[in-house]
Amino acid sequence: MSSRRSPLQSRHDVYCDGWDRNLAYESHRAIEATVALLQADVDMRWVGTDDPNFQRTVERADAVWALPGTPYVNDAAAYVAITHARTTGQPFLGTCGGFQYAMVEYARNVAGWTGAGHAETEPDADELVVDHLACSLFGEQRTVTMVPGTKLAQICGTAPFVGFHFCNFGVPDSQMARLVEHGVIVSAHTEDAGVEGIELPDHPFFVATLFQPQMAALHSEGVHKLVRALVEAGS
Repeated sequence: MSSRRSPLQSRHDVYCDGWDRNLAYESHRAIEATVALLQADVDMRWVGTDDPNFQRTVERADAVWALPGTPYVNDAAAYVAITHARTTGQPFLGTCGGFQYAMVEYARNVAGWTGAGHAETEPDADELVVDHLACSLFGEQRTVTMVPGTKLAQICGTAPFVGFHFCNFGVPDSQMARLVEHGVIVSAHTEDAGVEGIELPDHPFFVATLFQPQMAALHSEGVHKLVRALVEAGS
């Protein structure tokens, strides 16, 4: 691939007859709108976790975007993709479900919590790194504030903004504090919904958010700065 091509990797919804992409969801329609707005020399496309060429496609991609819509059709493939991005320096953006899975992957493979799991798919796991939110954020908006000095603040600015959410799960404060001890940087938060964004300090571009930046494309705001930053990182 040329330096300007950044395929978008998507792993979505088990409720859509074996396919990760489901345009019944507003967030997925927002992704379609985002793809349509990007310049012609950017090859951004969906790749389902059940695609037989999924791993090869991920490894050859210039950048990876792990999207909402969990559990994925093939959760194991999603975790492999996140591990690959984290360990090779491949630019990575995780939003909503991608944020959650990135935290579980990090807990297992960096922090060494072999029993780490996600309450949606492994409710009996020894360590629930991702658990039910005290208050559902499905279809909700929250004011997101960036942490000054972080990569996310450099990209999005430090002024608070409204973030869109379609999720019922997040990382409890107690678990996030432990992840921070193992190197995770908290780069965004809300007053009533906890951590909204993280990044890794020794990675060229590994960013994950609970809010969904692609929603900007459905609200006449164009392509979100965070998505553009992912494309530039993969160039």
